[in-house]
Amino acid sequence: MFESLTDRLQGIFKGLRNRGKLTEPDVNDALRQVRLALLEADVNFRVVKELIAAIKQRAIGQEVLQSLTPEQHVIKIVHEEMTKLLGEGEAKLQIAAKPPTVIMLVGLQGSGKTTQAGKLALYLRKQGKRPLLAALDVHRPAAIKQLQVVGAGLDIPVFTLGEQDPAQIARAAVSHAESHTLDVVILDTAGRLHVDDQMMAEAKRIAAAVTVHETLLVVDAMTGQDAVNMAEAFTEALPVDGFILTKLDSDTRGGAAISIRAVTGRPIKFVGVGEKMDALEVFHPDRMANRILGMGDMLSLIERATEALSAARERELEERLRAKDFNLEDYLEQLAAVKQMGPLDQVLGMIPGLGNLMGRRQLQVDETQLKKVEAIIHSMTVQERRHPGILNGSRRRRIARGSGTSVQDVNQMLNQFEQMKKMLRQFSDMESGRRRPSRLAFPF
Repeated sequence: MFESLTDRLQGIFKGLRNRGKLTEPDVNDALRQVRLALLEADVNFRVVKELIAAIKQRAIGQEVLQSLTPEQHVIKIVHEEMTKLLGEGEAKLQIAAKPPTVIMLVGLQGSGKTTQAGKLALYLRKQGKRPLLAALDVHRPAAIKQLQVVGAGLDIPVFTLGEQDPAQIARAAVSHAESHTLDVVILDTAGRLHVDDQMMAEAKRIAAAVTVHETLLVVDAMTGQDAVNMAEAFTEALPVDGFILTKLDSDTRGGAAISIRAVTGRPIKFVGVGEKMDALEVFHPDRMANRILGMGDMLSLIERATEALSAARERELEERLRAKDFNLEDYLEQLAAVKQMGPLDQVLGMIPGLGNLMGRRQLQVDETQLKKVEAIIHSMTVQERRHPGILNGSRRRRIARGSGTSVQDVNQMLNQFEQMKKMLRQFSDMESGRRRPSRLAFPF
């Protein structure tokens, strides 16, 4: 995510080091490079112009604070202005005072509306809601079936009346939700290959047929500046409340994410960061600014870790660690929790400093190592997992054969496990009595 832009900005900031004061030529030269980096990332030229002007106004003539280097001073200004550009605070969904809340998803064909409908339904269910998916795309072949497959995979009900009028389907879906005590209805509407009057007219008829509390435009971030132009056209024709930006994990430039709010005046509410159905994140402008500037995103990482490992289980593991009873079954559970958090390269990219190393290929992540460790542990008996101290030479040879690995691989995994236990125990002793986020072990 934003790999190219982050590398460019990091290089620019590095050039400002070891200077006692920010002079106007220093700022002008740095901002010229920042402007080029943003334009190459496909950020809207008007947005770039306004952002650079705001940064320049604050940076020129300011003395470097005693606790900051010039580089950090500029980064602070850029971070604050970019956060302001992205929307400052989180834009929450509007929830109806009297259920059901009706959310209508609109967008072009191929933007991923149906998949995002499922992701949004799953997200809302985790928030304690009871969602209903409604199939209103009666034009695209197999669109209804696709939504039914998505709903079945998530165990979320799907309402459909076949290829009837979408406005009538919307009314019937809301009535169905009311009678079945479902508190959110997500309307998956039809898209087109391009913006046209027919699509807009259908969306308006649906909005007139039921009370829509949120109209979310699904935008494919991979289309760059075209995504911003499309969003501008939609917001002029429909009362769009916000955006779901998809495929953000695949867009290394990031122009759409940076431009879309400034151009349209509407907030980004969610971002798709992977193919799995749980890969939908609430959009936090300050955290996104951190990622763009290569500062990591520890808050999102902590949230993922907390979701992957319950607080009760975390306390139990911590007590076992203090009692020196942390074993390979616990380790296996942590590996499963790490996998739930998403691809390793994405997870590590949230840690300040590591994202830059990974972008420059200085740090490589080999996810096959996780599979190898799992295979080795699964080839052990329950007694061996709980008491790894009994693993003598013959047992290790048997485990290697059973897992399709070598004795050297088994020895290496056990050594890593012992090192990890010592390290976590030290952290536990140092922070004894203090509350802290879930701590997950990364075996690579």
